[in-house]
Amino acid sequence: MAEKKVLIADSITVGELADTLNLPVTTLIGELFKNGIVATINQRIDFETATIIVEELGLDVDLQQKEASGVVARKKHELSDDATVRPPIVAVMGHVDHGKTSLLDAILDKKTAEGEAGGITQHISAYQAVRGDRSITLLDTPGHEAFAALRQHGAVLTDVVIIVVAADDGVKPQTVEAIRFAKNANARIVVAINKMDKETANPQLVKTQLASEHGLNPEEWGGDTVMVEVSAKTGHNLDKLLDLVLLVADIEDLRADTDVPAEGLVIEAHMETGRGAVVGLLVEQGELKPGHFLVAGSTYAKVRTLLDFKGQTLKQAGPSTPVTITGFKEIPQFGDTFYIVKNEKQARLKSNEARIEAEKQAASTNVTGADLLKMMNQKHDSQDLNIIVRADVQGSLTSVIDSLKLVETGGEITLRIISSGVGNISENDVRVASADSNTIIYGFNVELPPAVKRLAMRDKVQVRLYNVIYELLDDARTSMEGLLAPEVVETEIGALTIKGVFRTMKDEIIAGGEVTKGKVVANVLARVLRKGESLAEVEVTKVQRQQQEAKEVFEGEMCGLSLKTTKKLQLEEGDKLELFTRELVKRTL
Repeated sequence: MAEKKVLIADSITVGELADTLNLPVTTLIGELFKNGIVATINQRIDFETATIIVEELGLDVDLQQKEASGVVARKKHELSDDATVRPPIVAVMGHVDHGKTSLLDAILDKKTAEGEAGGITQHISAYQAVRGDRSITLLDTPGHEAFAALRQHGAVLTDVVIIVVAADDGVKPQTVEAIRFAKNANARIVVAINKMDKETANPQLVKTQLASEHGLNPEEWGGDTVMVEVSAKTGHNLDKLLDLVLLVADIEDLRADTDVPAEGLVIEAHMETGRGAVVGLLVEQGELKPGHFLVAGSTYAKVRTLLDFKGQTLKQAGPSTPVTITGFKEIPQFGDTFYIVKNEKQARLKSNEARIEAEKQAASTNVTGADLLKMMNQKHDSQDLNIIVRADVQGSLTSVIDSLKLVETGGEITLRIISSGVGNISENDVRVASADSNTIIYGFNVELPPAVKRLAMRDKVQVRLYNVIYELLDDARTSMEGLLAPEVVETEIGALTIKGVFRTMKDEIIAGGEVTKGKVVANVLARVLRKGESLAEVEVTKVQRQQQEAKEVFEGEMCGLSLKTTKKLQLEEGDKLELFTRELVKRTL
């Protein structure tokens, strides 16, 4: 008989699933309980969990997911006939330490790279450069693997992606990833082969790697990828790079409407004392002005100040312009779309609707397939490590949390992020952490005010501050390793066959025998075997060769032994001893 096909939504209550499958609800709850999840009839489970449960019950049913309705992809703005040419949005991407920020600094004539923690850009930054009478919007994206979400976001925002590859280092993992992001976002690619001032520079190798392994053929080899050999240090060919970016952009015919309500994306957000929420936006359509009401996700703002990337006041910002604004009630999420509404009442209404929808989505699934699989795979009780994360900006917070969730623990350690947010560590964070000794507060690019530090010391709460993301992740991994139960490791030393038993007491045996394997030494453990069966474990306290105490006796030699026992043991001729050491070894993830 063919499998019965059943369509269900992406989440369903236990009761609804039981009805759909014509099963008693108690059977379903019992199966979840068997796998370590206590569920009620009204608890929601996701599609993956439902599939696992159906397989576990051995039902002849093929669950299929309904197409999600109401989930609308970000709509593309339809250009009018009055649309005007806009500056290209260019993301600068590449491997960590290949000179992305230095290249931007050289183009913009500024100094950013020197002040970066660990030499790593920590979040997306937006700038505008002028070439001739034309503007180019430039986005600097982080190169470290932990910032994959930011890089992907940077690629999606853009028209052109400059992939920076160091001429002395070649194609690296984040280079490959940046190429993939750019291709997925359908952005045009321009390759900047940087560090040409170095003696070890080998641009031909870079071109060969890109052409043979990643399908990016240089124009001079008959391909369609623009590649420019540059040096951020000497400024060599930077003008040529910008000219080629503009040329590639011209082919795309980039246009936008200016006489429509402004809309765009949130590219960064953080809290500042005295200014409140400071939010970086990229305008995509329309013109943004001070006084405008805008909605981004579940929060809204009346634009109080409108600044360009240099911090200078703007009267208005048109398409492709990166701006910094103040006036948000709360910090919007990194990647939220913003749009203009008529007044505060409408802004409040729209943001409330978005908040309710977000809460519904968050509450729709109480039990996920990942939870269930984790429960099923756990062989013993797991330890919890609770973490509170505070970061300077929303994008970094997202990256830190995503990266922490990816730390593999084999199911033995459960990492729980119990609180997170943008801004300095607060007294409330310390109070939350003090409820459980297995809680660590991590601060990323934030400060620990003196009063909060005193409270943390008094309550013995661990607070750790980092400016470099990989150092924070290494610390979290080490903290989790500290909770792992140590592993018992046995090392084989040698074996001996008993040839004679001279004395048997309550807690000691004196015997003699021949070493058949390895060596015999004092102060080790031994397993007593008779006909292959283990009788007891004893401790070798003394070893003698020809009535003289010996440090070690080797294979083929005879020796006498003193064995310490926990209870009386009748050793016989022909019994075998397996000598070994046992130690506790600290485990790593």
